[in-house]
Amino acid sequence: MGTGKRGLLAVAVTVVCAVTVLGAPGTAFASPSPTPSASSTTPPLPSTASNKDLEAVRTKLEALYHDAAVATDAYNAAEEAAKKQSAEIVELAKKIVAGQEKLDDLKDRAGAAARAQYRTGGLPDEAQLMLTDDPSEFLDGAGRVLQGQRATKGLIGELTRTQQDLEQYSKDASTQWQKLEAGRKTKAAAQKKIEKQISAAEKLESQLEKKEKERLEQLEAQVALEAQTAWLDTGILDEINSAASVQGKKAVQFATAQIGKPYVWGAEGPNSFDCSGLTSEAWRSAGQAIPRTSQEQWKQLPHIAVEDMRPGDLIIYFDDASHVALYVGDGAIIHAPRPGRTVTLAGAGTMPILGVVRPDA
Repeated sequence: MGTGKRGLLAVAVTVVCAVTVLGAPGTAFASPSPTPSASSTTPPLPSTASNKDLEAVRTKLEALYHDAAVATDAYNAAEEAAKKQSAEIVELAKKIVAGQEKLDDLKDRAGAAARAQYRTGGLPDEAQLMLTDDPSEFLDGAGRVLQGQRATKGLIGELTRTQQDLEQYSKDASTQWQKLEAGRKTKAAAQKKIEKQISAAEKLESQLEKKEKERLEQLEAQVALEAQTAWLDTGILDEINSAASVQGKKAVQFATAQIGKPYVWGAEGPNSFDCSGLTSEAWRSAGQAIPRTSQEQWKQLPHIAVEDMRPGDLIIYFDDASHVALYVGDGAIIHAPRPGRTVTLAGAGTMPILGVVRPDA
């Protein structure tokens, strides 16, 4: 990113941080330069016994939404597997139809050969050949017999191979149907868990008074701010100075254009996203297909050291790789946080970083 853009982003980071901490819903983060302290930007929460209760609520909500994110990854994985298995079943069905047509043709040819033999009195070619008295006819016939034998063997071999192919196609199709059915069950179970976790979180939040909700948002912002500040205080930004690739810039541009759109689990645009739906679509727009889920993105994409990351890289969060965000530079990310939130700009260090992957490495 150029100096001007870096400066604009740093200003944006500072503004978003200040607005969020002052009470706007969402995740707050610290500006890379200068780094504000939590005490100077976050109004202190009243020192009351209920602060402990609010912290317990925040922790509980974090756990509920985390479990929902894990279930969402399972749902998305099952959805992707179902698409792949359905496509394979369609291809196998085409092969079975073509194989059956080929088998029918081979049977017709075999039937024609049998009828021809019947018309000659049922005698095999070898027997008819022995009955001729003409030497030249005998030699011509011998050649035809050899050709006929080869053709018959070839026909029988082709019939056998086609039947074997059809049997294998049928077995493969049956296996894919079984996988598809198992995937449906996995998907249904994941959906049930997602809805249960989100419902529990919404119920918990609904029990709070308006002022308590505001204070909870402040507490969430303060926790995020402290985490980002601690991350920046390690001096990590001094090490991160790589420029974005052409594809990385396109991915960042796409993600930036989605800011403000709601988080919806299982969504991959164009009007809503979950975390990995946003990152996979951002890179698809850049011409690079990547895995759909955050866990598969972590497993399959090349790993990059945090200090070597550049805009467009994906930061994977939590030990179970249940969340992913797009790094945009200056210590900031764009991500789809969780239900009830929108795609937003946030601090890269506001959540525990598992590692970084690069789609176009």
